[in-house]
Amino acid sequence: MLEPLRQGLPPVDPSAVSGSASCALPAQFEAVRGARSFTRSTLSQWGLDDRFDDVALVVSELVTNALRHALPAGAVAAPESGVRLHLMRWSTRLVCAVRDPSEDCPAPGEGEGFSPERLDENCDLESGRGLFLVDSYSDGWGWHPLAGRLTGKVVWALFMLHD
Repeated sequence: MLEPLRQGLPPVDPSAVSGSASCALPAQFEAVRGARSFTRSTLSQWGLDDRFDDVALVVSELVTNALRHALPAGAVAAPESGVRLHLMRWSTRLVCAVRDPSEDCPAPGEGEGFSPERLDENCDLESGRGLFLVDSYSDGWGWHPLAGRLTGKVVWALFMLHD
């Protein structure tokens, strides 16, 4: 999973990952609460409690988007959704990544919601502000399709860690 993710991030040494954790999320909107709890516990273990508020907001938005937009019809009632949260820490950065089974681009097209090119227009939208929040609270974000036998995509957000 790291190879395509690294393509969208500033260069990092994959062997320098100092911590990683992941959890499968059920296809229920209550999974967002579980994702926040998992994030709190993981960040606490890594001594990053001070980053929880921003990271939890971004994790909540990414997981909500995966549950709302990336699951096949009827999957929200299924126990195993194919949505998974990954947290990866390097010495100077933290990446939150949410894997889902959809291959659709997470940023809707023009007139359908968030558009990074039209930031000032996005604040007035009734929905689609999740990626605006991800963009605002993280130091960068992106997505890539999965390859090989895995189908779907990963949407990730980067947080720079300062000593």
